[in-house]
Amino acid sequence: MQIAKVIGSTIATIKDEKLTGRKLLIVREADETGNPVGKPYVAVDTVDAGTGDLVLVAAGSSARQTTITKDSPVDAVIMAVIDSLEVSGTVTFRKS
Repeated sequence: MQIAKVIGSTIATIKDEKLTGRKLLIVREADETGNPVGKPYVAVDTVDAGTGDLVLVAAGSSARQTTITKDSPVDAVIMAVIDSLEVSGTVTFRKS
C-alpha cells in the first residue's frame, strides 16, 4: 500500500467496458506528513475520495483484489481515505 494525495480527476469517455461508471482520480505518492512527493498517476476510486484527500492506494496485481476492480484492467486503486497518520508516537497528519 502507498500513501497518496488526490490532486485531481480525469474523464475518459472511451474506455474498457469494465471501467464504465468508475471514477478515475489523479494521485501523487505522499510522505508521512501528507505532502505530495511522487509523480502523478491515475487510480480507480472505490471509496468516494475527492481532491485534497490523503488516501491509501494498492498498485499492481493487488489493485485487482477489490470487489469493484476484480478482473478489471486496473493497476492502481484507492481503497481507503486516511483520517490520521501517526509516526513514532507523533501525529503527522490529521484530516481537517
